[in-house]
Formats: sequence, structure tokens, C-alpha cells
Amino acid sequence: MHSLLSFNEAEFVSQTQSLVALRPQIEKVVDRLVDEGYDNILLVGAGGTYAQMWPYEHLARRTSLLPVRAAVAAELVVSGDARLGERTVAVFTSVSGTTEDSLSAIDYCKSRGAHTIAFTGIADSPVAQNVDVALISEPKAWPFDVQLLLFLGRLLSHRGEFEGYERLADELAGLPRILVDVARQAEPVAAAFADAHKDNDYHFLIGGGNLWGFTYLYSMCILEEMQWLRTTRVHSAEFFHGSLELLEADTSVIIFQGEDETRALTDRAEAFAKRVSKDVTVFDTRDYALEGISPEFRGLLAPLVLDTVMDRVSKHLERARDHSLDLRRYYRVMDY
Repeated sequence: MHSLLSFNEAEFVSQTQSLVALRPQIEKVVDRLVDEGYDNILLVGAGGTYAQMWPYEHLARRTSLLPVRAAVAAELVVSGDARLGERTVAVFTSVSGTTEDSLSAIDYCKSRGAHTIAFTGIADSPVAQNVDVALISEPKAWPFDVQLLLFLGRLLSHRGEFEGYERLADELAGLPRILVDVARQAEPVAAAFADAHKDNDYHFLIGGGNLWGFTYLYSMCILEEMQWLRTTRVHSAEFFHGSLELLEADTSVIIFQGEDETRALTDRAEAFAKRVSKDVTVFDTRDYALEGISPEFRGLLAPLVLDTVMDRVSKHLERARDHSLDLRRYYRVMDY
């Protein structure tokens, strides 16, 4: 079996296991919140961690009467939120545990009496130390979908708004193996995409539903930040309201396709894009077996699956373009 480029399988499995292993702690925290009472949830992030909140805001919006909102950390501090108070649960995520915007937002939420929770991999980091409850995975474990899905799933299950939560949580135990299988299957696709697009300096990205957050994240945090490539990102439902005018025959179009109710919207955008561009690439979670995951839960895991797939693409772009994913000109390099 061929090795995967820049992929430490043992580390990946260990990190993913550490996320799944948080289930008892997450459920204990949620059960206590239910006992103590709460009125609304704020999912607070910055950049990629903000975008990673969107699928869970989306889940709550379409299945629950509970007010759940994703908030940009820096904007929350200056604009506020009328609902924010002593019966608010504010949830934060941070890989490094040092994100300044998130730290400011934690202080702000605490000043308003909110209960603060953080998911991070660094127990002695400022983020972990400043919240009321910190749930710690292994360092550098990413993304945060497992924790957020368990947290919100348990919360909504208590409200009678998430059927089958226990079964989903049980099935998530198989994720380390499942995602390694996804990575292996994606490897040749990723290598081929990177080799074919190493000279492209512009990509047009389309996604919808619970993949809109990932579309935004991959566009801004990977292609722009880590590869210095120009991108346009558009929600599949909004594609026909302006951004489609940028398409030309040689435009690289990247489409992220999941398995929720918005799939038809992305299908429609794909069909049009293929009428104009000769370079349309679709990354579809349906292509992956996800053995052990029930059909009704596959759509919920789309962001996690595509994060694994596109990590392979990122590593091959790094190789093909000879541009390190760690190279920055401004981010955390200059003061701003």
C-alpha cells in the first residue's frame, strides 16, 4: 500500500481518537447545562474556527427552536449581541489556544455573565485557562467537527430535536479508521488535481448547506492564506446572483458536494459551471464509503469528510507548487 504524502497515519489516528474520546466529558458538560438552564448558544470563532461553526448553526436552525448563532469573535466584542447574558452558553475553539480575537471575546462574554466553553489541544493555553470549562484533545487535532457535533447533538437530543443521537455518537467511534480510508482513497485524486492545477493562480469555489463553511474556510484559510492564490467563494444558492459572471472557459471551478437537503442547489450550480468552464472539479462525499456510518448521518459528516479529502489536496499543492503551507507574509508575522 502506497504511503500518503506528508501524512503521519499514527498521529492522525491518535488525534482523531482523542476527539472521539471527549464524548463522556462533552455529555457531562451538556447534561449539567441542561440541569442549570440556558436560553441560547453562541458559537464564537475567528477565521477558520468561525467558518467551522456554520454547519452547527445550520443544523440548529433547521431542526431546533433553540437560538444558536455563529459569531465573529472581533465583531462580537464591538457590536455585542442582545441575547448575550447569564443564560448564554458561549462556545470557542482554537488549535493553538492563543487566538487574540477569541481571547478578547471570551473576556467579553464572561463580563456579560455567559458560561464559556472551549475546545482546544493545549491545556495550559490562554484560551483553555480563561474559559469556565476547557475540553482538551491532543495538540494540533483538527478539525473541531467531532466536538461540535457531539456537543450540539447531545443538547438537541435533550430537547427532543435530534433523533438517534446515541447511535450517531456510537458510530463516531469508528472515525479514525473511516477517515484514514477516506484519505487513502483521496490521495490519487489529490495528486492529479495538484499536478493539473499547479500553475493556476485563481480558483472559483462553490458549496452550500453545511459545506458552505468549509467552502469559505478552504478558499480563505488554505488557498489564500497558505498558498497565496486568488479565489472567489460563493454559496451554491447565491451562485446565480452575480458571481457566475466571473466564469470563463479556463476558470478552475472547485465544487464541494455533500449529502444534505441542499445537494440539489449545488447540482444546479455544477450543471451551469460545466456549460461554461472546461475545468470543473467536484469533490463529493458520496464517493466515500464511510463504512459503519448510517445513511441518515452521512450528511452531517460532510465537513469532516471533505476536510480529510482536501487536506490531501493541500499537501499535494504544497508539493506541486513548491510553496510551503506554513509560509506567511503577514499573518502572525506583522503587527496589525
